[in-house]
Amino acid sequence: MGRLIEELDYRPTAMGPLVLRRRWVAAIDRDVVEVILGDEHLMSSLFTVGEIELAVRGLAAAKGQGLRVLVGGLGLGYTARAALAVPRVASVEVVDALEPVIEWHRAGLVPIGDSLGTEPRCRLSHGDFFGWFDAPRAEGGRYDVVLLDIDHSPRNLLHPDHARFYSCDGLARVRDALTAEGVFAMWSDEGPDEGFLAVLAAVFPAARAEVVAFDNPLTGGASTCTIYVAGPAG
Repeated sequence: MGRLIEELDYRPTAMGPLVLRRRWVAAIDRDVVEVILGDEHLMSSLFTVGEIELAVRGLAAAKGQGLRVLVGGLGLGYTARAALAVPRVASVEVVDALEPVIEWHRAGLVPIGDSLGTEPRCRLSHGDFFGWFDAPRAEGGRYDVVLLDIDHSPRNLLHPDHARFYSCDGLARVRDALTAEGVFAMWSDEGPDEGFLAVLAAVFPAARAEVVAFDNPLTGGASTCTIYVAGPAG
């Protein structure tokens, strides 16, 4: 065991101080890597099942080959890496509002190293995911799959401005940026939200919420998250 907490990087941002740190957790007798934004705990290498399942379940709902994937939120990169592991995926573009997070990946400071920064099928873009769809997309620029993992849930937001995205108007812009058989999938740290599911169902022909259970070594039990999947009927 080294230091209990090692700060790997610290950056001031418009959304608050951003910290990448390594922390020794006594309950599991090993280090974990965490991303902290202000008072918000964004990501931990201890809990990655939900991020991976977001890619697995979103892509399982998509048809065809040569899929073009957009990921909203880079974090520690587990969603993007899981998407790239699917042979049917031709390209993955990841959009993150925090440029230092992209720099961490290119420098190999995250647990998965610099694998995303050096992967030719992956592009890391600094930008606002929630404004990504404000301008209409030409048919050739549409996505087959859009995966979102930024806010804690449709109600528990990192910034109030994000609320406009979780409306019928906001989600309709995503739908219009997808191909005819395109799929939108989203991670949430909370249980299924019937109100949000109704909004999804009003925009997409089919929508569902899938609860994902995973081991929690801190409690010795299980924890859950929710993956929303929306797309064409059938």
